[in-house]
Amino acid sequence: MSLTAAGITGVHGWVPEYRLTNDELSTLVDTTDEWIMQRIGIKERRILKGGKATSDMGTEAVKGLLEKTNTSPADVELVIVATVTPDMQFPSVSNLICHKAGLKNAWGFDLAAACSGFLFALETAAGFVRSGASKKVIVVGADMMSAITDYTDRTTCPLFGDGAGAVLIEPVEDGFGIIDSILEVDGSGYNNLHMKAGGSLKPASHETVDNREHFIFQEGQAVFKVAVSKMADVSVEIMKRNKIKPDELKWLVPHQANMRIIEAVARRMGIRKGQVMINIQKYGNTTAATIPLCLWEYEKQINRGDNVIFAAFGGGFTWGSVYLKWAYDPE
Repeated sequence: MSLTAAGITGVHGWVPEYRLTNDELSTLVDTTDEWIMQRIGIKERRILKGGKATSDMGTEAVKGLLEKTNTSPADVELVIVATVTPDMQFPSVSNLICHKAGLKNAWGFDLAAACSGFLFALETAAGFVRSGASKKVIVVGADMMSAITDYTDRTTCPLFGDGAGAVLIEPVEDGFGIIDSILEVDGSGYNNLHMKAGGSLKPASHETVDNREHFIFQEGQAVFKVAVSKMADVSVEIMKRNKIKPDELKWLVPHQANMRIIEAVARRMGIRKGQVMINIQKYGNTTAATIPLCLWEYEKQINRGDNVIFAAFGGGFTWGSVYLKWAYDPE
């Protein structure tokens, strides 16, 4: 049985209005705009306020996507949400988005793979479309990282922001869409990047709260070294096995974690900076949302048939790369 080609047919993003600048951060912790820009490349990040949560950002991204693509909410069959900051342990963010966006005929679930979550969710959605089980699937990458960021920790608080992006996955003409993927995990890396408490291993208690264990913990140098290596390795490998030369690649869409990581991966791939989507300076690391937010901002610069590679690395460790031929022209 031949499989149906699956591709992205629409993109939309949403970010909160509030901008947390480096200058404001410097009033909270011992840091400066110069230090952050030099080492990370982030100028500001968006922060969600007003008692809202991850599902609210995801809902706005989905509503915008439906409007842009002229898709009826009743036609959406499946919603997969990549996130590590759900509104609550249950119900899932997918469940809440389906309710808030009026997707009455859809079912869905959340997928947790940290910063690689969007890639894992994308390949999962493509499988449903290729098999014929679904014709319209929405993948959402959304994270409210401010909810788990310790704003007394100068090593992590400059990194993260809040945001959401959504893509529509549908059957596309053969030869276009998602062509190949490499997805990997290595649980031995959990010590270097994780949240210490809040799960079944260490449920919330007075002790865990007092010890500030419900925030992101990261060994920065160890994560940096592995992230560069793994993101570059899978990106180079996917180019090789699909016979893509550096000048034939239109766009690399890397996870927006650190400007130095992005630049190192591009060098390993032999591509120019002009071939790399970058918006880290505006939004910081929004975890599962970084790649769809890049697509949202650069959508008018992507043409049908363009060779595009996504690459990400996240806590766990998780990492991967996806190669696709873009399936539509900008409006």
